[in-house]
Amino acid sequence: MAELYLVRHGQASFGSSNYDQLSPMGVQQSLWLGQYFAERDIQFDKVIIGTQLRHRQTAEQICSGMGIMPEFELHAGLNEYDFQALFRALGDDHPDIRQLATGDKRSFYKALRQVLLLWARNQLKDNVPETWDEFGRRVNAACEFIRHCKAQRVLVVSSGGPIGMLSRQVLEAPAHTAIELNLQIRNSSFSHYYFSADSVKLASFNNIPHLDQPGRLDAISYG
Repeated sequence: MAELYLVRHGQASFGSSNYDQLSPMGVQQSLWLGQYFAERDIQFDKVIIGTQLRHRQTAEQICSGMGIMPEFELHAGLNEYDFQALFRALGDDHPDIRQLATGDKRSFYKALRQVLLLWARNQLKDNVPETWDEFGRRVNAACEFIRHCKAQRVLVVSSGGPIGMLSRQVLEAPAHTAIELNLQIRNSSFSHYYFSADSVKLASFNNIPHLDQPGRLDAISYG
């Protein structure tokens, strides 16, 4: 079977005017991951990324750490859901969630979890850019694209939401599992899968060997 290394982007710019770019820490995390792959002679036949800037920046740093610069293939199914639009879709309901979201980073993620659960249950009353089911279908389309890419080892860079959803689909788990997985995925972590044209199997999840070592523990982050 072929292998898939599914990477969450490096730390983005939480709290800035443009979230969709790597922070200096995100750049470093991604470079370290590329160096980890190079040290272990893990090479890739193909690199597939979402269309968001933080995906490309992460892939560029990984490849820089490996000493390569291949062409990237793009698939929008790997893009993150629009969390800002989901919060707007609360309308005037759930003022408690709105208040929680204005707090610190920990409070924000508690609020995000509640919004995602409402989204998965189709309980957001205002218009959303995509339904939960539509999100699942586009992630599945990205998975189909990967499975038929005719490569033996593929590097894919995406975001926490699609990674959680893909893992949930592979495990045939309930919807809330995708949310719980999403919120625990660390920046620049990789999940390892085996795949063929007919199936995808999870081997390991949320790995950070390039960060879990002395001198780098402060670089373990979420967001």
